[in-house]
Amino acid sequence: MNSIITHGIQISVQTRYYAPQSSPKSNHYFFVYEVTIINKSEYTVRLLSRHWDIIDGYGEMREVEGEGVVGETPSIQPGETYSYNSGCDFSTEIGKMSGYYTMLKLVDKTEFNVQIPEFIMVLPAKLN
Repeated sequence: MNSIITHGIQISVQTRYYAPQSSPKSNHYFFVYEVTIINKSEYTVRLLSRHWDIIDGYGEMREVEGEGVVGETPSIQPGETYSYNSGCDFSTEIGKMSGYYTMLKLVDKTEFNVQIPEFIMVLPAKLN
């Protein structure tokens, strides 16, 4: 699990290869990831948006930006945890992602970015 804390917000990510949505013969590899957000600050925050940098095994990068995560813009109180699952496909057996969330501190309406740690997704057979 990769983890980082920015502005009192801890982001942790776990990944795994998802064979049912993959087709190695067609160079299609699908990975799922679970993100856990823990608010270790003293303020309630709302997750407004996400920015992902996604890089495949050839070094080709794509960026994804959007409102919230999985259709939600959750508010997370001090001490609370919010988790969600999502996925990413690659045309290579390995890829990596990193990025940031834009958060809003509800008490004074200030926005700030929280880093998402880089995480690597690898076809299990490549780990042997």
